[in-house]
Amino acid sequence: MSNQTQQASSPVALVTGASRGIGRATALALADAGFDVAITARTVREGEGIVAQPTTDAGGDVAVPGSLDTTAAEITERGQRVLPITMDLLSAESVRAAADTALSEWGRVDVLVNNAIWSGPGLLDPVGVLDLEALDTAFTANVLRQVLLTQLILPSMVERGSGLILNLTSSAGQVDDPPYEVVKMKMLGYAHCASKGAFHRMAPLIQAEHELDGITAINIDPGFTWTESMAALDLHNFGGAPPEATGTVIAWLTEDPERTAEWRGRTLSSLELCAQLGLVEGWPPEGSQ
Repeated sequence: MSNQTQQASSPVALVTGASRGIGRATALALADAGFDVAITARTVREGEGIVAQPTTDAGGDVAVPGSLDTTAAEITERGQRVLPITMDLLSAESVRAAADTALSEWGRVDVLVNNAIWSGPGLLDPVGVLDLEALDTAFTANVLRQVLLTQLILPSMVERGSGLILNLTSSAGQVDDPPYEVVKMKMLGYAHCASKGAFHRMAPLIQAEHELDGITAINIDPGFTWTESMAALDLHNFGGAPPEATGTVIAWLTEDPERTAEWRGRTLSSLELCAQLGLVEGWPPEGSQ
């Protein structure tokens, strides 16, 4: 069988926010698992990446590494096809174009990973001083646009009778007792928690609505993960896990339908599962559990 034929028969994943962090790690892990990967992000070329301060009193944007070009090259090195797509969660037109490009170019999406989020001034502001426009932006990007992308991809999955939707959620949108020290350090705020809480409800409802259509929807809680953006913003690192911990768990999930069936409609802690299975060499550090 030719390499071209092998590639054409590969399953297809669409991973949003894949220029860096968990999105990049997931895209690479899926490529290692034999997926062709469509990737989206705002940053196209290396050196163009910027990340905005998530509180309004912290200053301007800072440079951050990572780009679609870099992730695409890494996927190609793994012998899989890659489809880089520029997408901005603040633009509905951009989201529609991304879905259309993925489906028209490759014909299907077997796995949708909703990972991208908006992070900007106000996301981590305290309730008392939170600009409601920032809250509106957080919900638009982190909830409405992710629902839109899912709505655009879902019908093709239903038509084929199979599809896996993985939503990167957060305990910040679920718990009643937040980590107070983190809140005081302005590393957790209402706009982030509220938008994550709303997004968290989507996967269980999709599961209930489309289980008989062959659709599986799962929430992935990545826990505290240390990313390039957090490092660029000089945030405090509480021993965060590498993005690969979640990326490898997502790829592990896709390797066996029984694994996804076990977690359908539920929330999976990727760090706990990664540690249990020993999927990332050297993590967690010896003696840290």
